[in-house]
Amino acid sequence: MDFISILSIFVMACFVGYYVVWSVTPALHTPLMAVTNAISSVIIVGALIAAAAGGVVGGETAKWLGLIGIVLASVNIFGGFAVTERMLAMYKKKERK
Repeated sequence: MDFISILSIFVMACFVGYYVVWSVTPALHTPLMAVTNAISSVIIVGALIAAAAGGVVGGETAKWLGLIGIVLASVNIFGGFAVTERMLAMYKKKERK
């Protein structure tokens, strides 16, 4: 595939993702966050493979890009868990004195 095809697929995916995420009702937010956390864990596995293969095949660039992928996906996962915990806390019954 040439660069223009890949770029157009990326831009369309950005638009579709934007409209899908912003049209989610608040009741579906917590399950959606759980799914995105699962997707990010798959991204970490891929980044680990890229970082490990970077020392053998791809050179220093692949190793650093794999490390950056690991860091960004980790931030996404931990942030997603924090947001999910806050959302679930909203549904818990508060104790009355």
